[in-house]
Amino acid sequence: MKITVSTLVEAPLPEVWRSYTTPEDIQAWNAASSDWHTTSASVDLRPGGKFCSRMEAKDGSFGFDFEGEYTRIVHHALIEYTFGDRVAAVSFVEQPNGVMVSVVFDGEQTHSEEQQRTGWQAILDNFARHVKGKVASE
Repeated sequence: MKITVSTLVEAPLPEVWRSYTTPEDIQAWNAASSDWHTTSASVDLRPGGKFCSRMEAKDGSFGFDFEGEYTRIVHHALIEYTFGDRVAAVSFVEQPNGVMVSVVFDGEQTHSEEQQRTGWQAILDNFARHVKGKVASE
């Protein structure tokens, strides 16, 4: 099962790309709800490079590493990666009023398609708000 989420980020493409691929930014936006956060992130943005985001409940009750390996990078356009036995692709497409960021990923069997879509969409929406706020403050 392939699941797709997307959002329009109202910012220039270089800033959108930088915010998606910089560990400090990832820590700021990578959470599906306000009771979770990303405590650390690492990025080696090249084919064969690894990434890891440590996601934890703010109350300390649960945490996990979202990690994988980049398989294809097209600067300012596409990031493909594997995580476990699943794959994902993130595309960045310039629009008249920003950048459409879309993520297509393999679903898993533990959670419903709707739960997965909702969680990943919430993270992507946090990303869009983070970038918009950064651009507004510059």
